[in-house]
Amino acid sequence: MGRERRLPVGAEVQAGGTHFRVWASRHQRVEVELESEGTPVRVELDSEPGGYFSKLVPGVEAGDLYRFRLGEESAYPDPASRFQPNGPHGPSQVVDPSAFAWTDSDWKGVSLPGQVIYELHIGTFTREGTWSAAARELPELARAGITVIEVMPIADFAGRFGWGYDGVNLFAPTRLYGTPDDFRRFVDTAHANGLGVILDVVYNHLGPDGNYLPQFGPYLSDRHKNEWGDNINFDGPDAGPVREYFATNAGYWIDEFHLDGLRLDATHAIVDDSPEHILVEVGRQAKKSARGRATMVVNENESQHAKMVRPVERGGYGLDGLWNDDFHHSAMVALTGRNEAYYSDHLGTPQEFVSVAKYGYLFQGQRYAWQENRRGTPAFDLSPWRFVTFIQNHDQVANSGRGLRCQQLTSPGRYRAMTAVLLLFPGTPMLFMGQEFASSAPFFYFADHNPELAKLVRAGRAEFMTQFRTLDRPDLAAWLPDPGDPATFEQCKLDFAERQRNSCEYRLHKDLLHLRREDPAFRPRDERSVDGAVLGPEAFVIRYFEGTPDGTKDRLLLVNFGRDLYLDRAPEPLLAPPEGHGWEVLWSSESLDYGGDGTPPPEAVDGWRVMGDAAVVLAPEMLPSIDRAAAHKAAEDRAKERKRRERTRLME
Repeated sequence: MGRERRLPVGAEVQAGGTHFRVWASRHQRVEVELESEGTPVRVELDSEPGGYFSKLVPGVEAGDLYRFRLGEESAYPDPASRFQPNGPHGPSQVVDPSAFAWTDSDWKGVSLPGQVIYELHIGTFTREGTWSAAARELPELARAGITVIEVMPIADFAGRFGWGYDGVNLFAPTRLYGTPDDFRRFVDTAHANGLGVILDVVYNHLGPDGNYLPQFGPYLSDRHKNEWGDNINFDGPDAGPVREYFATNAGYWIDEFHLDGLRLDATHAIVDDSPEHILVEVGRQAKKSARGRATMVVNENESQHAKMVRPVERGGYGLDGLWNDDFHHSAMVALTGRNEAYYSDHLGTPQEFVSVAKYGYLFQGQRYAWQENRRGTPAFDLSPWRFVTFIQNHDQVANSGRGLRCQQLTSPGRYRAMTAVLLLFPGTPMLFMGQEFASSAPFFYFADHNPELAKLVRAGRAEFMTQFRTLDRPDLAAWLPDPGDPATFEQCKLDFAERQRNSCEYRLHKDLLHLRREDPAFRPRDERSVDGAVLGPEAFVIRYFEGTPDGTKDRLLLVNFGRDLYLDRAPEPLLAPPEGHGWEVLWSSESLDYGGDGTPPPEAVDGWRVMGDAAVVLAPEMLPSIDRAAAHKAAEDRAKERKRRERTRLME
């Protein structure tokens, strides 16, 4: 017919009107119902093979409201609605994405290596909870050293507030934060400030309220189950249009909103027995829709399957990054001393951090006692930057019960040291909104549901939290913040005045991100360029090999989560400086600028002193020849004195 559509389904503005197309395989007749001041106008769509219906309707413009009437049934929102101005139960609105005036034509996109990700929830990131308000903070995030914003899900959902993981209108940015063009303006502003933007999308389930997709066709299937109920129908009868719908959605966000990639929620819960897994299609469509710009697809995979990020030609899914829960769990045990619930297989020991630095995942196929099964697959071939590491995210902060941030669960010194581990380790670091200035705002689980559903959600949340021994109490349901209470939502909003009040913590993060960005030793690499060793019960060293033949660009990261450690002998090659050099302090978590106590040189003539609850970065320093001679003589004198004391002890 000569028409060109951006998407295979939905409403698209064209010359002379709007073209509607919908997959409704369960019906013989479909009408588009146009809202007007009087009686709604109905236009019957033409039937196409495969259960599709379509028609160009003259006179319909951007801003007009419509629904699809299915046979003699009620009228429902468009499954591919680009906007739901009145929420999931209301009519869809015609949107013309080409009307927005972009200014980012020179933007080249972003790929995962070298990025610093910042996860945020638009509704609580600012007091206003809008795209426009969030955009005002973007320049400061860029100055702090953030490079990529990860926005929690925005697909429209029922209620006045929520995390977004109960989305039901997958193509419609929720009306709660503004219009689709407000979202575009946010992304355009981010790019103008040198920031990439990726979006968290949910392809493992649909929300319980306002999900009308099953009215149109078999979008769900009981062939597989997950923790939310029926699985998406990716491999059953009539799965083709369903697969097209979700793959199209992945490309839609990147194409029409100029996003730089996606974060896929809970991919371990996406079951697909098709010859080609749906995630391969999703990744392929995401990159295709970038139209030559760099892009990235990160995924949360609790099962820790390395194939997610292996190339398709090697049997993988071709995605880019994996959230590393192992790092988080070890970090939380080291910070709090508690290894309960899903932390129970982690001890927070120095060896765990050494192994994370070298290999990414800790569990790559070993038995995992918490799940009474094996967890993970070998990942030795994966580049270090593919592992996204964090000590805070939306789930984990909320799972503390009281929504407490990490710095509220441990000592200041230990928290500063762990921040250094997070931001200098070889993985791709991710911060949760407000973490960079030690926000005191909690982050609770919140969701605004109808009364019947809200009661179930609250009970389910309490039951989930009983896995933590410290929270297993008879009054837990009443003790936990009510997810449906607007006050619970309001408490989670950031106070940016804390950037000034907590200036030491803010400077700590900015300095570490500057060091990560500017020092070649910490740059992302495909090959493994670090090694590590345990120095004591809670202390370890990581050596970064920069690649120079003489090692003069190498760096040491000394970390001690316990008491002061004294080593009068150091038979560990990783501590050896380049020939003719000693070690000097390049950075310390105990700097007075960060509220610390100051840092004496770790390496002295009589051994090594590794400060407790601290992290120190060391760089080679050229030793004057007279110093080397003096150090050699001092070592001989110490050896003679030890022998004298030993002879005296034996004589006694």
